[in-house]
Amino acid sequence: QVQLVESGGGLVQAGGSLRLSCVASGRTFSSSRMTWFRQAPGKEREFVAAISWSGSSTYYADSVKGRFTISRDNAKNTMYLQMNSLKPEDAAVYYCAAGLIGTMTFPASWKYWGQGTQVTVSS
Repeated sequence: QVQLVESGGGLVQAGGSLRLSCVASGRTFSSSRMTWFRQAPGKEREFVAAISWSGSSTYYADSVKGRFTISRDNAKNTMYLQMNSLKPEDAAVYYCAAGLIGTMTFPASWKYWGQGTQVTVSS
């Protein structure tokens, strides 16, 4: 079992930056690929980024590539999402997840989820 807690969301102006954190506890964190998804009101949960257990491999949705950076610190059991050049369309609840059991871009492929953190971007 893995417990995940996100933080770092908030209100930011378009063009601004935020850094989200996801602290994991429970099963071994460092051996798990992890991910960020987001869900805006009325929309499906969508893949944002993922990172390998070592941090050496990262994957991004086209919509955030070049603006967002995913990273992790296994010594702190923490994953991060640095979000730069934020746009109004980035506004959503952001979720971290772990325990990949299928295709990483599908929400159903992830076994453990945090409660989410709200990101609001004003234009």
